[in-house]
Amino acid sequence: MYENNDGKFVFAEDWKPQVLDNGVERTIKGYVDSLMVADLKWKKGQEGTVHTHPHTQATYILSGEFESNLNGVKEVLHAGEIVYTKGNVPHGLICLSETGEILDIFTPMREDFVK
Repeated sequence: MYENNDGKFVFAEDWKPQVLDNGVERTIKGYVDSLMVADLKWKKGQEGTVHTHPHTQATYILSGEFESNLNGVKEVLHAGEIVYTKGNVPHGLICLSETGEILDIFTPMREDFVK
């Protein structure tokens, strides 16, 4: 990683994947105080249970098919589609395809992810 007052460059080897309790593999791709990017790899049936947090979140589907639950409204999303979630709104995902990958973008950054 290279960082200065203007920002930072983050390289693939800078972050290692973490396996979450639900089996999803999350890799933090980098962050600054106001923004964080995380890559998550899923397998069929893995679920990010409905939850809330104060961060605004954009979830971009890189591959696969997911059922997104946004405050009780469910939609199936495919590669290239996105769901935006305001802070403190209940949301969750279920992977419907054999495998899937998403990119989560948070503002501000998720300090709880790096503790």
